This record gives sequence, C-alpha cells and structure tokens, in this order.
Amino acid sequence: MTRSSAIWLTCLALVAGASAVPDAAQRPGSPVDLAQTLARAGQRLEQWYARAQSVVSTETVWIQPLRADLSPADFPRRLAFELRVGWDPDRSGPAGLPVANVLREPIRGNERSSPDREDPGCMDPKPVSPEPMAMLLPARLGESEFSNARTGQVDGRPALTLDYRGRAAVAAEIAWTDECVSVTLPGRSRGRIWIDAVTYDVLRMDDRLVGTFEFDVPREHVRRGAASSMVIERAESSIRYKRVEFQDPHETLMLPAAIDTLTVIRGGGIQRVRITQRFSDYRRFLTAGRVVN
Repeated sequence: MTRSSAIWLTCLALVAGASAVPDAAQRPGSPVDLAQTLARAGQRLEQWYARAQSVVSTETVWIQPLRADLSPADFPRRLAFELRVGWDPDRSGPAGLPVANVLREPIRGNERSSPDREDPGCMDPKPVSPEPMAMLLPARLGESEFSNARTGQVDGRPALTLDYRGRAAVAAEIAWTDECVSVTLPGRSRGRIWIDAVTYDVLRMDDRLVGTFEFDVPREHVRRGAASSMVIERAESSIRYKRVEFQDPHETLMLPAAIDTLTVIRGGGIQRVRITQRFSDYRRFLTAGRVVN
C-alpha cells in the first residue's frame, strides 16, 4: 500500500555555499517568518529539480514483517534499484499542478528474502512514485497548512522547523491489482520539516497518517473467512539527508541518506511492516558517455 505523501518517499535538494547564519538561527526556539521560509525553500527546490536529471543513486530497500512488539517476525525482503528524480516544469499533473516523481529501475540479482515466504511484493517500492518535497513548490503550497515556524537544529546544524497538515480536499484513490491494493490518501497526513537556516534546503522530514483509514475490500478479493474491509491503523515515515561531494566540477549536494517507514494494516489479520531505504553510490552524468562520482 502506498500513500502519496508518506510511504514511498525520497527527496533531493541542492546545497549551495552561504557566508553567514541569519540572526534568528542563533536563538533556538525563536519564531521565524513563515511565508519567507516557504518562499525560499520552494525556490531552492525548483533549482534542484532543474538539475536532478543528472544525479543517480543506488537505493537498497529492506521490507521487514514485524510482530506485535515491532520486533522482526521473519527475514526481510531485500531489493535494490537505480534511482533518480524526474521533473519537467512544462508538464503538469491533476488540477494543472506541477509534478515531480521518483523513478526506479530494479537492479537484477539483488533480491533476497525468506526462502519459504510467499510474498507477492505488494509493499515493494513502485517504479514511479511521487517525490514528497513537491509539496513545497510555490504552486502547491495550498495543498497543506503550515505553522509553527521556529528555529532549531539537525545534527548540530542551525535549522528552521515547519509543522504541516494536509488538506483533505481530494478523495482517496484505491486500486487493486491481483493480490495487492494501492491506497493514495492525499491531504491526510501531518508532520514536520527541518530546513537549513542558511541554504533553505530540506534536512529532514517526518510524516504520519492522521487518524485511521478504513476501506471496503471488493467481493472478488475477499478470501474465505477474511474481513470485508481493511484499516490502515498507522503509517509514518522519516527522511534524513546528507552532504555528498562531487568533483569535476566540485560541488556539494544535499541528498537523501535514509528513509524509515512503519505501516500497520488490519484486515484478515494484522500486517506490520517496517521499510528501510538507504541511498549510496551517488553519481552524476555530465554527458552521455561520462560519469563523475
């Protein structure tokens, strides 16, 4: 199952040099200008999207079933992908809003899982999934309510924190494919974003489902003795970013380091799954035949 804003997440944001920390960043907990922070963060995101086509990474994913106490219940399913961000500012999605996507190509021969598990791969990352920081694009700020802009820190670095809550103005999208169901719940999450106080790049994002969400299971998908509905009881994620240096030309980019997701679903039993995503081997394509690490 996927949610557009939480479960399959990855984000890239550009870091550029700056000379001084704003005065507000020197006083942790002090309020900051919310509108200005959103405007500058959106500008930085657009700058990154304009260049993201040239950055590729390796994404390693572990899908771990859990017990009631959230300890491992079995061996994890392991997958690997080549990942990049797709962005075309001249194309728009539903309602005419700009769209950025995460694009995955599986790396063959890297899947490992319990040898006796019958896993249809319903929780595997999708080949194309929404890029979560698109919510900060100027044209899409109306999809969320932002508040509590204050100063703080991430890994010892001055940061500006924003709380947000989605606006549930769009109906849920539920799609069944064989044994798998995909659920998109726009506007039903809330969380916090940490933004670099100097560069206005995203440093961290935490997101969780507000409340629970119940939906009916079509008759043809109800197994004998199973429930006729499913409930997403818990869905939360956290993304962290790291600096990656490139040479020729030299520059430092802020890129995703890790995503941790926890999902609890009830219906015909309870499914508890932790998904761990780690990013490595960043490389940049400067020309058709030249790769720079």
